[in-house]
Amino acid sequence: MNTKRIVITGGPGTGKSSIITELLKRGHTCLEEISRQVILDARKNGVDQLFLKDPLLFSKLLLKGRKQQYLSALEYQSEMVFIDRGLPDVLAYMDFIGDAYPMDFEETCQNHIYDYVFILEPWQEIFTQDNERYESFEQAVKIHHHLLETYKKYEYNLLDVPFDSVEKRADHILDVLKTM
Repeated sequence: MNTKRIVITGGPGTGKSSIITELLKRGHTCLEEISRQVILDARKNGVDQLFLKDPLLFSKLLLKGRKQQYLSALEYQSEMVFIDRGLPDVLAYMDFIGDAYPMDFEETCQNHIYDYVFILEPWQEIFTQDNERYESFEQAVKIHHHLLETYKKYEYNLLDVPFDSVEKRADHILDVLKTM
C-alpha cells in the first residue's frame, strides 16, 4: 500500500488538534501532536517551560519525535495517515524565536518529504491560551508567517483550510484529497 503522509499544520490555536480528533472519530489513522507530551515530560523532570528554558533541546526532542512519526506512518495499513504538525514546524518555531539550529535540522526536513500539507490560518474566534500554549494571538500570527516561509522553502504546495466548523473543515480536507 502506498500510504500518503498528510500534515495538518498552522500556528497555535488554529484548530489542528480538533480536526485530527474529528478525523480519528471518522476512522482515519492520525498521529497526534507530540509537543504537549514533550512539555509534560519536561515538567515531570522539574522544567516548567522547556521551550523557553532550552529551545534547542526542546526542538531536538520535537524533531526526533516527528521524524519517528514520519517513519512510523508507513507501518499503518492505511491509505492516508494524518499528522498533527510536521518536521518543518520545528524550524519555523526556531526562526520565530530567532534561534539558530544545526544543519541536520534542515537535512532532516529535506530528506523526509510529506505528500500533502494542509495549513490553517490564525482564527481569533477559536484561539485560546492554556498551560501548554503560552503564545498570544499576535504571536500566533507571526508563527503562521514563519510556517508559510518554512514550508515554501521546502517547496510544499500548501493547501488552505477555510474557517468553518470542525466537521466541515475535516470534510474539506477529505474532499481536496479525493481530487489529488
